[in-house]
Amino acid sequence: MSLSTWFVPEIVSVVIFGTIALYVYYKFFIFNFWRKKGVFYMEPTFPTGNITALIFGTKSQADYVKDIYDRNKKHRAFGIYMFQKPFLVVNDPSLIRIVLTKDFMNFHDRGVFCNEKTDPLSGQLFQLPGKKWRTLRVKLTPTFTSGKIKTMFFILKESADRLGKFLDEQGKIRGIIDVKDVYGKYSIDIIMSAAFGINVNSFRDPNNEFNYWGKKVFEPNIFWNAIVIWAPHILDKLSMPFTDRGVSNFFIKMFEDTVNYRDANNIERKDFLNLLMQLMKNGYVDVDEDSDEKDVTKKTETKLTMLEAAAQAYVFYLAGFETSSTTVTFCLYELAKHQDMQDKLREEIRTVIQKHGELTYDAVNEMTYLHKVISETLRKYPPLVMLNRICTEEIQIETTDIRIPTGTSVMIPVYGLHRDPDIYPDPDKFDPERFSEENIKTRHPYAYLPFGEGPRICIGLRFGLIQSKVAIISSLLRSKFKLAPNTPTTLEMKEGSLVLMAKGGVHLTIEPVQ
Repeated sequence: MSLSTWFVPEIVSVVIFGTIALYVYYKFFIFNFWRKKGVFYMEPTFPTGNITALIFGTKSQADYVKDIYDRNKKHRAFGIYMFQKPFLVVNDPSLIRIVLTKDFMNFHDRGVFCNEKTDPLSGQLFQLPGKKWRTLRVKLTPTFTSGKIKTMFFILKESADRLGKFLDEQGKIRGIIDVKDVYGKYSIDIIMSAAFGINVNSFRDPNNEFNYWGKKVFEPNIFWNAIVIWAPHILDKLSMPFTDRGVSNFFIKMFEDTVNYRDANNIERKDFLNLLMQLMKNGYVDVDEDSDEKDVTKKTETKLTMLEAAAQAYVFYLAGFETSSTTVTFCLYELAKHQDMQDKLREEIRTVIQKHGELTYDAVNEMTYLHKVISETLRKYPPLVMLNRICTEEIQIETTDIRIPTGTSVMIPVYGLHRDPDIYPDPDKFDPERFSEENIKTRHPYAYLPFGEGPRICIGLRFGLIQSKVAIISSLLRSKFKLAPNTPTTLEMKEGSLVLMAKGGVHLTIEPVQ
């Protein structure tokens, strides 16, 4: 008998035995967590737990979240497994309030990947845990006040003017536009100007490097994104970064070069970069005259390093590029399907601008129907279909028998809540009047979570909303949008994407307003 003849069966036997042993270990030890806690749970599959569909890309994150929510919504909370890791899915808005706000100190971390040594750009407000997050949040809060955004409004108008000229050209030829691509350019121009102090015209130069790197950041990678969301500890163990090395090097160098240029030439401009430079120089931001946050910020005078500041500019880029362009895309898609709503909104825009004489920050905030339309867009198409938290200190959840140990992950199924017919009747219908003052009062406030809630609510939500609104205003003043011939009336969502995206994109026909 040759060595190979003996060796191959032995290897096969070891593999089979090892697999069986691992299966038994998962089945009776790893996958026994929720059973021992007395919490209802979805039966997991070895070895992926309850996320097999996500790992193999057979479902988008949105469809997955809605599916597990719909199947288990009679339970206020239930357990699932992401690989070997137990997650508590919280369905009940009253319990969500406890996690996000009331008992926030027990759930103050997101539980997502953050390792500033291997991945410097992960050291930003969205990903940072614990004390460092809290200190940075206090520092950055004054950068997104209405007063600060008002001073940056000129940046939005400049980009909106370039967007308008592009739409005029397309309207003359009754062109068909890839909506996400067009409004991605609009967003890139704003972010590069506000966060990096660089003037870009993506409509004239669509292949610029900033657009290239922006798209690269959000390239869908089903397996990699699943690991980052559901099992970030694997990256830590392997000392691997989440951010692509090329992306990281590009943004850090660009930020450093711009900061050094401004310092050398004594340039000061009313933008987000200038505020970050204040944090690097002084440790605090010069707050608005009418702000009550002055004493708070000056108590935290630890200065930001260059890399820490670059990470905050980077997250501003991420949030502003993808979520804003996605929101505008879905909004225009719905308005193209509902011409009566499009006409009504256009009329409000014209009336308010005529009253103010021009488009101003205050004029935008006076457009109540626009706010309803954007709110309903974010209800039906929330950029992040779920929220993650991690239990940082063991707690008994009040009004339940559930006791959550330290280190347990919590998931809030935003997309499921937003599409629940018991909360939003006929949830697939686009109805801005859901957000009238009267209708808002009838719902639990934690049943609408496009920006999260509590102390870790999105710090840039004001800027994100105004950026999206200005894009809609500029677009409807000039153009009428209709569904392109091959655009479906019901959208499917793309698999493997961290942010909600339509599969195949959204294409609309554009023509000038009469």
